Amino acid sequence: MLVRCGDQTSNLNRVEAYLLFGSNLGDRRQLIEGGLSSLEERGVEWTARSSFYETEPIGVEDQPWFLNLVARADLSLSPRSLLEACKESEWAAGRRAGIRFGPRPLDIDILLYAKLSVEEPDLVIPHARLCERRFALIPLLEIAPDLVDFRDGRPFAVILKGLDEGKKVAKSTTRGF
Repeated sequence: MLVRCGDQTSNLNRVEAYLLFGSNLGDRRQLIEGGLSSLEERGVEWTARSSFYETEPIGVEDQPWFLNLVARADLSLSPRSLLEACKESEWAAGRRAGIRFGPRPLDIDILLYAKLSVEEPDLVIPHARLCERRFALIPLLEIAPDLVDFRDGRPFAVILKGLDEGKKVAKSTTRGF
């Protein structure tokens, strides 16, 4: 189902969404925590979050490794409003236009939003590269091990088993939450 998503939020029921947070500049952990807090201020309730993962960069390889986590949200924002809130959080953390797949203080991707498919120029849900990226699937499956891709019925765990883009993803050993 292709859906155009406007800015209406008042009549939406609360839905479940999964977001991927990443950072490879500055105090990565603090920047991710700040992004989580920023979205909480906009009405997002976090119902689960993964461990932090150290992940090798993809695309531009000459940059620091990323710290990533996935969080499950309960929210009533529309997909468009959620995207805008994510972009505002990234901007507040110091993210500016730069090299695609390059270094950034904060990156927030909407992986899944209920069982909704959205295809717009600046918003694709489920995330366009979710099924290609171990750094997204590993923390996603930590908090939702039985999650299935609603588009074709395949368990994400099966998708992950068949995936090896050759990039390292390891649970962070740094203490804290």
